[in-house]
Amino acid sequence: MLTPTLAPSALPPTGDKYAQLLARCAGLPPIPTAVAHPCDYSSLDGALEAARLGLIVPLLIGPEVRIRHVAVEHGLSLEGIRIIDVPHSHAAAARAVEAVRAGEAELLMKGSLHSDELMHAVASSTNGLRTGRRLSHVFAMDVPNYHKPLFITDAAVNIFPTLNEKADIVRNAIDLVRVLGIETPKVAILSAVETVTDKIPSTIDAAALCMMSLRGQIEGGILDGPLAFDNAISKAAADTKGIHSEVAGDPDILLVPDLEAGNMLAKQLTFLAGAEAAGIVLGARVPIILTSRADSVRARIGSCAIAVLLAHARRTAAAVPA
Repeated sequence: MLTPTLAPSALPPTGDKYAQLLARCAGLPPIPTAVAHPCDYSSLDGALEAARLGLIVPLLIGPEVRIRHVAVEHGLSLEGIRIIDVPHSHAAAARAVEAVRAGEAELLMKGSLHSDELMHAVASSTNGLRTGRRLSHVFAMDVPNYHKPLFITDAAVNIFPTLNEKADIVRNAIDLVRVLGIETPKVAILSAVETVTDKIPSTIDAAALCMMSLRGQIEGGILDGPLAFDNAISKAAADTKGIHSEVAGDPDILLVPDLEAGNMLAKQLTFLAGAEAAGIVLGARVPIILTSRADSVRARIGSCAIAVLLAHARRTAAAVPA
């Protein structure tokens, strides 16, 4: 398990949360990063900007002619940047994974290829980056009217996770948030209601996950659920319904019942509440920076900063004698 060795406390509750992330990376050496198929402006500019900020050392993998064409078209400098020429996006995904396996890179970053294409290479049983943990995605969200960073999982990888898969999803998210300095993250397990009923299977999963936490099968966080979104986020709503909980009104992590619910929730917060969302895939040998073409530059840099903190935490953990 990764522990919060990089920072003594959580991100402050106010201010520019992404700027705070960058400040926490200050002084850390940049991490070698395999960038798979950065063949459009946003993905190439995001990788180069992360390099300029000292977060990563990019290894660009894709059709070199296309990468250089994008750079020339948009006035981006590739001076000093290593490029590995491969013919297409499928080959770029495979070669990027190979770069991680070979020790050329400690992070993997999605370029302009489809997420499924990259994750297929990552999940390969023969040449991928799987571990004993389930792969899962976390949105690290800066929501303007919420008092601290909010992490939503899983909204991009696991479509209808089983109970055991949800347990791994929670473990991954807890490990991430602990690295960011929140020693005991609070996890709200979402459903449509706050009572357990066999008519809504996610409420049964929520109750089981809470018991798994009490029995030490899930460590490092405080879990509560099922909770509807209102009483998960609002202490007043929880009090009105007579819910007494350490988590209600103050969660760090929202565990959603399935990908559809999580994806809609994250995008509603982004497009209606003005939130910004960084995206990271966990459970692989290395953190995976999984961004969308619609992501802002700030969101891309936020994703890189989180991945860099994770990579340095892994370096620290590996250096500690067993």
